[in-house]
Amino acid sequence: MNKYLRPPRPSLAPNSTGLHAALLCAGLGAALGLPLAASAAAVVPGDLLVTASTYIDPGFAIGATLPNGAGVGAVAASAFCGNASCSVNVWNNATVDANFGVTSGITLQSLNASSGTLDGSLDLTAVAAAQGIQLVTSFASKSELAINLTPDGRGLTFMGYQSTGGLLDISNSQAPGAIEPGNTDTAAATARTVAQFNLGTQALQQTVTGAYTGNNGRAAVLGSNGNYYTVGNAGNGNGGTVVTNGTGVQLVVPGSGPTQNNVGAFSIAQYGYPADKTPKDSNYRGLTVFNNTLYVTKGSGSNGINTVYQVGTAGSLPAAGNATPVTILPGFNTQLAKTDAMTPHPFGLFFANASTLYVADEGSGLATDFGANPTTQAGGLQKYSLVGGTWMLDYTLTGSLIGSSYTVQGTGTLAGSALNVTTDGLRNLTGKVNADGTVTLYAATSTEGSALGDAGADPNKIVAITDTLSFTSGVQAAGEDYTTLETAQLGQVLRGVALAPVPEPAGQALLAAGLAALGFVVRRRKAAR
Repeated sequence: MNKYLRPPRPSLAPNSTGLHAALLCAGLGAALGLPLAASAAAVVPGDLLVTASTYIDPGFAIGATLPNGAGVGAVAASAFCGNASCSVNVWNNATVDANFGVTSGITLQSLNASSGTLDGSLDLTAVAAAQGIQLVTSFASKSELAINLTPDGRGLTFMGYQSTGGLLDISNSQAPGAIEPGNTDTAAATARTVAQFNLGTQALQQTVTGAYTGNNGRAAVLGSNGNYYTVGNAGNGNGGTVVTNGTGVQLVVPGSGPTQNNVGAFSIAQYGYPADKTPKDSNYRGLTVFNNTLYVTKGSGSNGINTVYQVGTAGSLPAAGNATPVTILPGFNTQLAKTDAMTPHPFGLFFANASTLYVADEGSGLATDFGANPTTQAGGLQKYSLVGGTWMLDYTLTGSLIGSSYTVQGTGTLAGSALNVTTDGLRNLTGKVNADGTVTLYAATSTEGSALGDAGADPNKIVAITDTLSFTSGVQAAGEDYTTLETAQLGQVLRGVALAPVPEPAGQALLAAGLAALGFVVRRRKAAR
């Protein structure tokens, strides 16, 4: 029987905020044209939406043969941590099964964007199951579960697997119909999928893709042209056409079959280097659309160039095919990852405007990011300004966050265990421009240095920081620092971030009516005491 290391999850409909949250949600639902019954389960307008996942124990013992371990015995129990210091843990199994990972459910949290108060949470895997859909993520794949708002603000898009929880080695499995020779993963072939979730009605639709065999899909965004654009990596064997065609940026038509529609094909030869492995050059992690232009990032692996890319021409979302140009944004890194120990590790992107770009850098994940003479590169929040057609780095916001260590105490079945982690950088990123000339950024942190030996399995944080848009130097921004909104529990990870929409003026009247009703109810309750 599987054991779920999962903290209690209130319904996304009103919790401790009670009728207040319900009426706010009703105002949002009405503004989006949704029926009241459906809108009552929507998120609170202006909240920070966060995707999270909690480890599921598959239930095997020390010395047992791993189901997908080619007959090799397990070296650690399946409990997330097997002792107080977590030095004995399930991730030790990666030494005998290089594909080791466990599928886990997907949770959507609604956090107050200022205080971090949990207004509600929703088990998206359960929501999907109720609609006949299998949808999970992979623990501890740190690059998964980015979320993006749909252009109309009514929904979220993200990627997952067409599978169930508690299964081993799915993230390196073959994709059906896209079999790669030499893949050592013996798990059943599993489809990668694009999910679109309606914030008001909770309707979820899933589109299967034939991309990312042997590896993982990471992020999806719905373009203004009605197509999904996705990023991820493919390959866990000998490569070949099925890998080359199924990696990097993909165009997925909602409701279509499991096709491969690659968009562009970046090669380091474009920048004067000898040709490399094309699929690994396109090992993208983050993506965003700004001014109808698609941008992606690469920040991991020893192949290619870790940097920020533009896909296609400015102002026009690209079509599928290798003819689409993929180019490095002027001013960003052009050095090879394999030859530059201080290479950046860009992940999430947020454009405050056409000339201000924030880049989340997750760092290398190595302890050598810190110390008097670091040999690798720690991360943070980088601010770039477009000057004369070239992006110039203004400064990197590290504050008191980057390089700081903290201890997470276990609860429930993990009571008595504790894990010490160090914040190394930032992964997924979102933000909002404020009326006072500032911009508030929200991000999920990355970590390094824990006893787990897998930075993706480390409990991490959701943080916020406010920057003044006009600042262009680190001296000006020296007083800016991060606020922690949420810290994951032991056995839990926090992944994607997006801001829930706020009703437009026409919908604000409905919202005001809801608030007035709240005041009426509160007054009646007081009078009855």
